[in-house]
Formats: sequence, structure tokens, C-alpha cells
Amino acid sequence: MTTVEKLKKYLEEIKKNDSSGKKINSFLELKNEKKLLDEAKKIDEKIKSGKAGRLAGKIIGVKANLNAKGFHASCASKVLENYESTYDSTVVEKIKKEDGLIIGMLNMDEFASGSSGETSAFGPTRNPISPELIPGGSCSGPAAAVAADFCDMTLGTDTGGSIRNPASHCGIVGVKPTYGLVSRYGLIDLAMSFDTIGPLTKDVLSSAVFLNIIKGKDERDTTTFSSVDFNFNEIEKIPKKLKVAILDLGNLEVNPKIKEIFDKTIKLVSEKYGWETEVVKVNHIDLAVQTYYPVVYVESFSGTRKFDGRKYGKKIEEAVGPEFLRRILGGSEISKAEYGGRYYFNALRAKKIIEKSFEDVLNKYDCLVCPTVPRLPHKIGDSISVEEMYSYDVLTCPVNIAGNCAISIPMGKIKNIPIGMQVICGKFKEEKMFQIARSFEKSGVLNG
Repeated sequence: MTTVEKLKKYLEEIKKNDSSGKKINSFLELKNEKKLLDEAKKIDEKIKSGKAGRLAGKIIGVKANLNAKGFHASCASKVLENYESTYDSTVVEKIKKEDGLIIGMLNMDEFASGSSGETSAFGPTRNPISPELIPGGSCSGPAAAVAADFCDMTLGTDTGGSIRNPASHCGIVGVKPTYGLVSRYGLIDLAMSFDTIGPLTKDVLSSAVFLNIIKGKDERDTTTFSSVDFNFNEIEKIPKKLKVAILDLGNLEVNPKIKEIFDKTIKLVSEKYGWETEVVKVNHIDLAVQTYYPVVYVESFSGTRKFDGRKYGKKIEEAVGPEFLRRILGGSEISKAEYGGRYYFNALRAKKIIEKSFEDVLNKYDCLVCPTVPRLPHKIGDSISVEEMYSYDVLTCPVNIAGNCAISIPMGKIKNIPIGMQVICGKFKEEKMFQIARSFEKSGVLNG
């Protein structure tokens, strides 16, 4: 299938099921169809001449908190609904350089603040598998667009589980890279200490290919590191000797059926490949949520001071929705001089302790595995408490705190609702992570 043919197929599907019909509501903005077709023709010409980039023929959507020139980086908020990007973020530059075709901007929780996709100022995204359910968040649009077959792959961001959580609920693959592997230049961030940019795709290899292209050092983001290309021959090998740490879930409330499917999956795959497994406790992981939110609140407050309504957009406190307003007001409060920064700095100290706990485990084992999300997605519009909403991220946010890499892969279904498994590896061990995830994928055991 040519790029033009594939593009037409996807656009037809979007018109039928995103803009009307079931109304998944994954895309906030699509590029002009004529311009897209012109770009697709040029890519096909490059493919014919043998001069095409590594993403040639791939149709890609981008989360609406990443700058892509000519598109609106609205963050799914009324604050920035009229803000048109004047430049490309580094990751978008890399996609274009490799001839990926970006077709539009995707829905999300407002300012990436949420775990359900319901806080978008432009309406919630629906789960393509069960449209009455949430798709997860904050990458609601990126996950739904891949699951609904509106594009080949999408680009998302992950602060505490925002890629992995919806990947799990929508039955796709989602990757949170090591902090510093991918440049955040051009990202309208939620929390600078935790934010990462990563792929959402239909399979493990597609995520590996996509991440291999967008990663690398960037002078415009001083947190980035140089890295070598992944060895795809290694990724395709099934490791013979592997030590797998199974996260001790302790007193964590996990849906019994999710735990049952997870336990069965690990048992069958480890027996098939002869892998060594052990249930392992990660010390201080129970402090993760209490550590995560003070940092997010303070950094969200600090990072949004530029949205004062003078240069662009509207004043944030006057136009933002209730969930993100709660976070920035909370950040404002605990940033006050009388507290001397003790909440934020205590959280950063706890971050180092949790980071060390993960390091200790992953120095002894090749990976750490657990369910991606401990519960099933709720119905759109259901009233659930803040604590319940935050519980979606209890198994994902510790990885952001530690700075490690992690991938969510489809593990099975409960009454047709997808559930995911998370594979966590050491910092900059993405190649090993993909190899393990690919081995699970090839095992024939997963029923995603």
C-alpha cells in the first residue's frame, strides 16, 4: 500500500468514526487534506527513488502539548486553544527528517493533568474497544487513535503513566523512555522533573523503531544524553538466561482478575523460555504517590506562570478546568515562603530514595514486571474520587520518579476490556526492555 493509499484509508476511517458516528474524539485538529495528499505523494516518490527516510510511509499523530509548526498546541485547554505553533519541537523535527507524515494533533487531559481523558476542554476521548469507557490519560487521543486504526503510530508524553496507562486500557504498546533519552525541547511540560516523550504503537518493534529515531542528545535540552542506535537483531533474540523480578504488590488494591491473568502470563512465559523469576519488594515504593504529587503541583505552578494572558493565550487561572486548577493552586500554596520549600524538597529527597530502591533491584535482575494499571477503566462521566483517579497511576508513577524506562504491552482482556503488563528496566536499557517485551509478544501466551 502506498503512502497516499494508506492516508486515504486512515482519513476515511477518521471521518467515519472520529468526527462522526461513534465519535471517539481522538483528533483535535487534522491538517488540510489536499496538503496531506501532496506530502504523501512526495514521500511515495522518495520511496520509489530509494531516498526515503526511516519513517517513510508512516502516518503519525502528535499529542497536543508538543509544538508542531502550523498546528495548534492547545494542550486541550481553552487557555491555548488559539495558539498556533511557530516552530517544531525536536521530536517533530526528527519525524519530518525521516519522512514521517504528521496528520494532526491529538486530544488529551487538559495540560496533561489527568488519568482518564475526561479533563479535556474539548470533550473526552472514548475508548475504541468499549466507547462507554475512558481510554485512560493523559494520552487519551494518542492511545485511542492507534487502537481505532486512525494512524500507524502516535507521539505522547508520560509524567506519571500518561503513555502506559491508556496503552493498557486501549490494548496497544506504550513506551516511557529513560529520563534524558528523548529531547523535551518544544514540549509544553507538566512537571520538568518527570516528563518524558515516547511512542504509542500497535506492536513492540514499531515502538522500538520510532524511539530509535526520536532519541538522542539535543543542545536545546541539557538533560539529554547521547545514545547509540538499537540493535534490532538483538531485540529479535529471545534471551536464554533472564532474571525476572516480579513486583511484590503488598497491600496494593489490585483487581483480582488482573492479578490472576498477570500471574498466569508470567508463569507460562518464564516456563516456556526457562527464565528465572522471583517476587521482589521495591523498598519505599509505597511513598511514590505522596512523593509524585508535591513535585507535580509545584512544577506545574512554576511552569504555568508564563500563561498570564499577555503574550499568548488567556490567563491560566481564569480559563483552565477544575483538575489542573486544583494542581496549580496546590502548587501555589505549598510554594509559599512560609513553608520554605519543605514539601517540594522533601519530595525530591524521597525521589532519590525511591530511585536508589529501583537501582538496587535492577542491578540484580534484568527487569521488573507488574500489571500496568491495577484497575479496569471506569465509565465516562462516572463520579469517582480524586484518590480513586490517582490510583490509576500507582504502578506507573514510581518509574517516573526513578527515571527508568518502561513499556506497557497488551496482556489479555477481561470481558473484552484490554489490560496491560509493564516491563521496567534500568536506565538507558531500552534495547533490553524491547527484547524482553518482544519475547513476551512472540510467546503466544499473551491474549491482547
